[in-house]
Amino acid sequence: MNNSSKHILMVRPASFGYNKETALDNEFQDSLIQNTNSEDVDNALNEFDSYVSVLREHNIDITVVDDTPLPAKPDSQFPNNWFSTHSNGAVYLYPLKPVNRRPEKRADIIELLQMCFHVSSVSDLSSYEEKDEFLEGTGSIIFDRVNKVAYACLSKRTNVSLFKAHVKELGYTPILFDAVDENEMPIYHTNVMLSIATDFVVICGDTIKDEKQKEVLWSSFKENGKKIIDVSFEQLRKFTCNILEVTSLDNQKYITMSTKAFNAFTDEQKSIMKDSVKFIHSSINTIESVCGGGTRCMMAEIYLDEQLFQ
Repeated sequence: MNNSSKHILMVRPASFGYNKETALDNEFQDSLIQNTNSEDVDNALNEFDSYVSVLREHNIDITVVDDTPLPAKPDSQFPNNWFSTHSNGAVYLYPLKPVNRRPEKRADIIELLQMCFHVSSVSDLSSYEEKDEFLEGTGSIIFDRVNKVAYACLSKRTNVSLFKAHVKELGYTPILFDAVDENEMPIYHTNVMLSIATDFVVICGDTIKDEKQKEVLWSSFKENGKKIIDVSFEQLRKFTCNILEVTSLDNQKYITMSTKAFNAFTDEQKSIMKDSVKFIHSSINTIESVCGGGTRCMMAEIYLDEQLFQ
């Protein structure tokens, strides 16, 4: 059994741009690029299309949905934050902290899933937004789907009680911890400092200052047979943790990432990964700089069984 999906959903942006609301706690956005121009938009669309093409060349099954022009949604290319799917047929919609990201939650995308896959239930947690309690999908939660463990770092985007209740409902063991960047600022999303593949994890251990929390994490990884690739803050900034294992239609496991992330890994780290996966990478420099998210954020995994039409 592996930890990766055979089907990915991606959203092609229609209003790409710098989001000042998310920049309040997303330290990965380049604050020097607050006014995106037409060249930035063209570059981002080209990066998106090129990434999709590279994935498809490697036989990765992808559904691409176009963003709707109105209302303007500068982060629509990051659908992993607002919904998740699970092998029992469950689909969850999540409460998002940035108000201007909430329109990304689209009923027509959920209807598309229901039409193409077996969906047993749709649960919408959006009402927690009224209580200022947030849980931003697989940005907040890193699922080890094989071993039924869910990891999350505490932030304004990840509510403790909501996280624990949600993963308990899914049948996962919760592991919660604190993580900060090199400037002691809380890490806003878990998936920028931790990625879990079938046979290894990539984590920036320096983000975790509490030794007991770190010990719990390392013990969990080792108990579940994961090799640990510990990256530096410098590598973290190049999105080395914002990567995702996917499985192709011919059952080949790949680790997907940006070219910036690929170049930031050491040969030794790549060698550990190469024992179990092949690499797919593509340049998304504009998307990373302007929006502060990497390739993993762009990919919503579909763990639902496909409908069989006669």
